[in-house]
Amino acid sequence: MKTCRNCLIVFAVMLTLLLHTALLNAQELRLDVKEHVLKNGLTLLMLEKHQSPTVSLRIVFKVGSVNERPGITGASHLFEHMMFKGTELFGTKDWEEEKPLLEKEDELVLAIATTTDEQERLALEAELAEVRKRLKEITNTEEFWAIYMRSGATGINASTSDDITRYYCNLPANKLKLWAFLESDRMKNLVLREFYSEKDVVMEERRMRTETSPFGLMFEQLNAAAFTAHPYGWPVIGWMSDINNITKEETEAYFTQYYAPNNAVIVVVGDINPQEVIDLVEEYFSDIPAQPPIPEVKTVEPEQKGERRIEVEYDANPMVAIGYHKPEITHPDQYVFDVIQSLLSSGRTSRLYESLIEDKRIAVMARSYSGGSKYPDLFFVFASPRHPHTAGEVEKAIYEELERLKTEPPSDWELQKIKNQLEANFIRGLESNSGLADEIGYYEAIAGDWRYVNTAVERIKAVTAEDVMRVAKKYFIKTNRTVGTLVQKKKGA
Repeated sequence: MKTCRNCLIVFAVMLTLLLHTALLNAQELRLDVKEHVLKNGLTLLMLEKHQSPTVSLRIVFKVGSVNERPGITGASHLFEHMMFKGTELFGTKDWEEEKPLLEKEDELVLAIATTTDEQERLALEAELAEVRKRLKEITNTEEFWAIYMRSGATGINASTSDDITRYYCNLPANKLKLWAFLESDRMKNLVLREFYSEKDVVMEERRMRTETSPFGLMFEQLNAAAFTAHPYGWPVIGWMSDINNITKEETEAYFTQYYAPNNAVIVVVGDINPQEVIDLVEEYFSDIPAQPPIPEVKTVEPEQKGERRIEVEYDANPMVAIGYHKPEITHPDQYVFDVIQSLLSSGRTSRLYESLIEDKRIAVMARSYSGGSKYPDLFFVFASPRHPHTAGEVEKAIYEELERLKTEPPSDWELQKIKNQLEANFIRGLESNSGLADEIGYYEAIAGDWRYVNTAVERIKAVTAEDVMRVAKKYFIKTNRTVGTLVQKKKGA
């Protein structure tokens, strides 16, 4: 009896802890985010968390490759680089001397590009080399980073996607004023320092990540084939010719239009007093002028009327990638796609892993990706065949698994397992200040409302087996898919 009583006591304690944890998680999913909008349109979102004397800060600009146009693709990503080069205050030892030198550099670059006289070109290049030598002597493009690092900052970074550009920073709470000063100065007085050399850096990045990457190259070609009208069809990093030819004038105009306060969201999470943060942001950011309303992307991708296929030859292991058109992140079916992604490829008990990798042993990798974008995007399935099996065999096996979704609904156990995984992953991502700041800023910019964070778990839990079958039948059809195959390049070709 003593053993049984101990078991009951242990069980009661565990149950109490589980209920307490569930209550905490439920509370966490009702985030008490404070909102403030400046007169210039800048949106400020704040969440108090006093567990440590730190803050996570995000500036999210609602601009990405989707807002570009032919001729300037890659402009958003280029700015991800340029925003760290400094301002009239930081990054220079003498702005009054640097400014005319930068103007002279622009003049010389233009003159070199337009001259047809070989002797004149050589003379101009020699002069340009002298100008750049002096610019290097009077600039310090690492100053911005150095100031942050000396102040205890971590996670300083930036990222660009189809829809948004984000700037990250984590700081001790007592350095918040420094952050406001530095970031507002970047928005007000950015200098396109090292513009031409940074274009070279981006072009090299493109060569490395796309043009010499088998997967990167196939993914880019697949995307371009899947989207014939919508700007999701061009790469975030941009086409090489556009990166090479974009001018500083075009870049500055793009910055002025899209990196405006009325197109930005500031997220502050951590050891803060919201009213003090409001006062600080008003002090440093309120004088930045708003720009005209950002034009919406009006182009709608036409309904696909037949399967599209592309083939990329490369000296690499074969691979197959399949993309199905699906709705935007705010559509109710997005949560069904999230469940399908986990059902297909989350862990060793997922359907693709069990079927293609363990049972049939025809693949070494099989994954799916449900995305989540501002506009309708793609649901992807990727797989690599195991030698001597072919991409065609793997592709056929993928279709068999997608057909199973239409005719064999997931069991109650299978569906509950997936929901538990998704809920746990989502909540785990909200445990840190950084995770919270990322999600709040992401949903505010992509979905138009940070409150999606509060409802995401409920929406996932509401997905039924019938929803999975319905979505599979609607979207996983031949006419709605684009297929990319990476094939071994023939010797001598």
